[in-house]
Amino acid sequence: MLIAAAFGLMLLAKADALLAERARMAFADALAPIYAVLSEPLGQVRAAVNEVQSLWSLRSENARLREENDRLRHWQSVALALDAENKRLKANLHWIPDSMPRFVTARVVADAGGVYARAVLLSVGPNHSVTKGEIALDDRGLVGRVTEVGSRTARVLLITDLNSRIPVILENSRARAILVGSNGPRPRLIYWSEGAVPAEGERVVTSAEAGAFPPNLPVGVVHYSSNNVPEVDPAAQLDKLEIVRLFDYGLQGLVAPEAPGRVAESKR
Repeated sequence: MLIAAAFGLMLLAKADALLAERARMAFADALAPIYAVLSEPLGQVRAAVNEVQSLWSLRSENARLREENDRLRHWQSVALALDAENKRLKANLHWIPDSMPRFVTARVVADAGGVYARAVLLSVGPNHSVTKGEIALDDRGLVGRVTEVGSRTARVLLITDLNSRIPVILENSRARAILVGSNGPRPRLIYWSEGAVPAEGERVVTSAEAGAFPPNLPVGVVHYSSNNVPEVDPAAQLDKLEIVRLFDYGLQGLVAPEAPGRVAESKR
């Protein structure tokens, strides 16, 4: 009887689609109050389950944050001790501190592209004092160098561009190397000192060789690729650049090759 009733309903639905649709909607309307009554306790149960899950995750997150705070307190004490020792040594050596460089802050308005595969265009406004060769940094590390300056814009060649060559120092071994752009997300290390192989996770900072960069600007950390090639994970967020600071260290070293025809040279 149930099978016969099912076949009868199927035939009725095929014969009169409008009648079947009305029957479905009438059935749904009849069940709507029941759904409304059941939805409230079900919603409360669902909210209680979500609360328990959030409390459980909050407990694990609190444990993780406690561990991180313990590590941070440890490194804070280490940093304070090293800072005090550094100040004593500088006082004994009558150390003359470096002068603070002049800098301006600019907004990234475009991924310049064109002649350079990895470059960004900055809006610096009229009557600016930006010059070629200035060092571009974000809040985390080295971004690149200014290669072209116009009346209202400036182009920065990123450290990942194929034309980029930066003298660097491996912080642990103090070995010197050259950071070479690859047009990819990570530049490569070449020409490091013999017997001082870059170590995974080792910090890389700029070197003052050739007067192109000031020393000890954070560049990134060493990471070996699948081909066992030492690359550097940039400290700067090169894929999310919005605000860049341009520092004038007064350096007269090598500047990246100019890309003619892209930004008109300012006349001052």
